[in-house]
Amino acid sequence: MTVSRHPAGARPSTSAAGRVTRHSLSFGPYYDPDNVVFGGLMAHNDDLLEPGAGYPDHPHADVEIVTWVLAGVLAHRDSGGGAADLTPGTVQVQSAGAGIRHSEVADRSAGPTRFVQAWVRPDEPGGQPRRGVAPVDPAPGSGWVPLASGARPAALGLGAAGATLWAARLAAGEEAALPVEARQHVFVASGGLILPAASMSAGPGDAVRLTDEPGHLVVATSATELLVWGFAR
Repeated sequence: MTVSRHPAGARPSTSAAGRVTRHSLSFGPYYDPDNVVFGGLMAHNDDLLEPGAGYPDHPHADVEIVTWVLAGVLAHRDSGGGAADLTPGTVQVQSAGAGIRHSEVADRSAGPTRFVQAWVRPDEPGGQPRRGVAPVDPAPGSGWVPLASGARPAALGLGAAGATLWAARLAAGEEAALPVEARQHVFVASGGLILPAASMSAGPGDAVRLTDEPGHLVVATSATELLVWGFAR
């Protein structure tokens, strides 16, 4: 049973022309043998793109790619003919299956674009690629909204039976009990929170990981947006 805080300042980052990516798990040139995977979470990246910058066409296979846009507009194009301009409050799931190519580029007219993207290990390798997009509005006071899940009804399905991505927007001073999951990766996209039972606080860009510590109460210290990955094991 553990609760650990992973501060934003300790996250490694990679940079390229017009983009900065901050990693919560080992990714690309950054490798930490003690931080490779958490539950089924293989990557958790916080991207900031200048207009027109991003990721040109590149391949993926055997991964569930979940994208949540926080600001700006992210233009997605893929080899299956999929195209979408993802705006804040939009979730996308790209199941790569046996193989897909896609590009992700910030719209030139929308200002800087920030999005969080997670990669989750699928239950079965191969298969037909598929993609879904859904608008979601987790308004303050509405509690936890499941954005993508293979475990329960959600805005979009996920090819990982034990995984759920939850979102919540809390007003300053609002309390919420974290989802009841065996493993939880709590990411503070904006704002801040306190976990009273753990005598712990977290600010923008910080993450808190909980293992076999379900149902912790969190209190928002300001207007706060939280993203929580929950895993059954």
